[in-house]
Amino acid sequence: MPQTILVVEDDRDISELIQYHLRREGFLVQAVLDGIRAVETVAEGGIDLVLLDLMIPGMDGLQVCRSLKQRPKSAGIPIIMLTAKGEEADIVSGLQAGADDYIPKPFSPKVLMARIRAVLRRADISVGKDPLRECGDVVLDLPKRKATVGGRGIPLTTLEFDILEFLSRAPGRVFTRDQILEGVWKEGKFIIDRAVDVHIRALRKKLGRFEDLIGTVRGVGYRLKEMEP
Repeated sequence: MPQTILVVEDDRDISELIQYHLRREGFLVQAVLDGIRAVETVAEGGIDLVLLDLMIPGMDGLQVCRSLKQRPKSAGIPIIMLTAKGEEADIVSGLQAGADDYIPKPFSPKVLMARIRAVLRRADISVGKDPLRECGDVVLDLPKRKATVGGRGIPLTTLEFDILEFLSRAPGRVFTRDQILEGVWKEGKFIIDRAVDVHIRALRKKLGRFEDLIGTVRGVGYRLKEMEP
């Protein structure tokens, strides 16, 4: 079944260009011009990924992103920021708001399509024969892409879940930022190392009193703490 992409862009020419290329690639497309309608459309269901411009009326892109990621029903829907703002500070702001990828304008349609497919693949990972993975207080339901920590479900973004899943493959092992980038982002990964740090901070915040489950090894990287016997 074709996947549905929501295009949130107030420039009609750019929106129509994106829609044209998405349909050529076999996607179904919905398009809105403002942030309020974007949130409403996602709430109606059936959206697999959101292409979100930063500078839109009603609610700006960061507000829309935060709103969607704070709602359990939409927290797992991937969001790609597509905007003319390409400075590192803007990229970090988008990541902190919960965006899964960030593509500055002007963009290549081929690159955009490749990044969309890469993000969708991450959201639909193969889970093998073991659908549940338990690492102490962390339980990951891989088919449903849901995480439970200390018996409490937590709403994670696509990348937050992917990072937690990646670290859980080898509890106790220290992974460098480059290894996490390579293992989680794969195609179309961000160039800046801070992307990993931003998502780790957001993940720890959601873990609440269990935030220490993700340890920092200064100057090296991160690890998921091993289960104590």
